[in-house]
Amino acid sequence: MAAAARLDLDGNPIKPMTICLIGAGGFIGSHLCEKLMAETPHTVLAVDVYNDKIKHLLDPPPPPPADGAQQARNPWDGRIEFHRLNIKHDSRLEGLIKMSDVTINLAAICTPADYNTRPLDTIYSNFIDALPVVRYCSENNKRLIHFSTCEVYGKTLGSYLPKDHPLRKVHSSGIHSICLEDVVTLSLTNCMIVKESEFYVLKEDASPCIFGSVEKQRWSYACAKQLIERLIYAEGAENGLEYTIVRPFNWIGPRMDFIPGIDGPSEGVPRVLACFSNNLLRREPLKLVDGGQSQRTFVYIKDAIEAVHLMIENPARANGHIFNVGNPNNEVTIKQLAEIMVQVYSKVSGEPPLEAATIDVSSKQFYGEGYDDSDKRIPDMTIINKQLGWNPKTSLWDLLDSTLAYQHRTYAEAVRMAMVKPVASS
Repeated sequence: MAAAARLDLDGNPIKPMTICLIGAGGFIGSHLCEKLMAETPHTVLAVDVYNDKIKHLLDPPPPPPADGAQQARNPWDGRIEFHRLNIKHDSRLEGLIKMSDVTINLAAICTPADYNTRPLDTIYSNFIDALPVVRYCSENNKRLIHFSTCEVYGKTLGSYLPKDHPLRKVHSSGIHSICLEDVVTLSLTNCMIVKESEFYVLKEDASPCIFGSVEKQRWSYACAKQLIERLIYAEGAENGLEYTIVRPFNWIGPRMDFIPGIDGPSEGVPRVLACFSNNLLRREPLKLVDGGQSQRTFVYIKDAIEAVHLMIENPARANGHIFNVGNPNNEVTIKQLAEIMVQVYSKVSGEPPLEAATIDVSSKQFYGEGYDDSDKRIPDMTIINKQLGWNPKTSLWDLLDSTLAYQHRTYAEAVRMAMVKPVASS
């Protein structure tokens, strides 16, 4: 019996397509490759300089059994090709884009520690290196899905409120710690929630992009990402480029970043989840930069990849839009994140938590001169919900449980071996 036709959100048949996926070997790219191979008939031209995280999709099936039975086949055989190239200087890139129906660009330097120490590389990677991708898509009438960042919003309007302003006194649960004599009413609470939204919730089509001063090189990443967004928007307006821009809000899950000294440089500083994972694996206190008071939202990678899948297969609904992709229900301070991770890791590893599980460090100590940060980032989900019907499903506890179980299973023994110091012979 023939398989039922796959339909988009408007009931139209989805035709198999060829996707040029730049950055296919990274965290997001590997999960997207898995999704496309497992659930669609699409072909992926996987472009990256490394393929470790998608090697399981590229390896040939096992040899046929000796008894002559039919050889096992992967369901995605022939639908994924790996092309090892650096988009900075490889003439093959345009040919791959020409062969494709849609190009997805995930290539970027996107680790906060690099923004201070490698600002030139950060700007080149996120703006200059992306220019040929945009140009090739525009000149060849190819659709582009470009990954930007929630950092393009910079600081919130709320960060400029006076320190003692009532809207500063807000818990991550959204319940305000306001105490006004004789005025504690539901209408006041609702009013304050609306006002908080104006100051803190980030909207793709309305929120301003507010960055720190030029000497705060932490903003080199955000500025480069915003500028390439503006270029893509201009190509759409002037030359008819079909585009979608994705602004991820802290996508979390297995295979994220690296563990220093194991599958990354010993002196490397990955993003917060991998940093905390590294501390947990080594039974070290988790380092809270400036007390861990910044607030962030976190979304599970599998939920987020479902959003990208919808963008790919619903161009009529996704083209010309910028989408926040995050989970506003999973908002915590970085300090709260650390506390939850300590509990979850103790559960998955069977090891008791340290008595002193966290330690405060200054941003200057941790990142060096020129670091700056935003106070909180809460995505408005109106546009993506209206256009694609997407909502995240996974709670913060559950996504951390899945991720830390993977981290422990993958790295615990390697970290233990690396920490064993050789005994000098007498």
